[in-house]
Amino acid sequence: MRRVLLCGFTVFAFCALLSTAALASPNPADYPLRLHIFSHNGVSHYYWRSLDEVDGEGRANLYENGEPKGMDFRYHCDNRLMNSGGFETYQAKWKKPGVELQILLPAGGGKCDLRVDVKPNVVYVKHNGYLNEEPAVKFKQWMVKHDYDPEHGKDLPAFPEPAGAGTSAPK
Repeated sequence: MRRVLLCGFTVFAFCALLSTAALASPNPADYPLRLHIFSHNGVSHYYWRSLDEVDGEGRANLYENGEPKGMDFRYHCDNRLMNSGGFETYQAKWKKPGVELQILLPAGGGKCDLRVDVKPNVVYVKHNGYLNEEPAVKFKQWMVKHDYDPEHGKDLPAFPEPAGAGTSAPK
């Protein structure tokens, strides 16, 4: 009887441990901001042939309250960080407003902390493969024109028909 009770208690404790680990996973709803990473470099640190941590620096745009903000950042992650492809963005939240962001890495990759330097009135844009700075006001106008707002599920810009383009069927 004791053996059954001990075995039952062990199984219960193991299940409780697993459920608390599952509850500890981050809730995406707690990450309302969006971060587009244009470039970064990093150093991978290994411990006994296993990736232990990655750190480095980079450049990104943060979308907060419908406004784009350019920033430089330094990061420290448990997994590798990747540049955003196309218009992809990472989910983010402030740990310390204006100083430290936390982002969710895709595919259960965990979280990553970024120490940021927000650039006043500037965003980053890529033109012809080069990363350039542009006034935030000009980029905001582009966002409005193309109905682009990654914070609110508008992850892809809408490109309006060029002027003079007809709607007739192709011949």
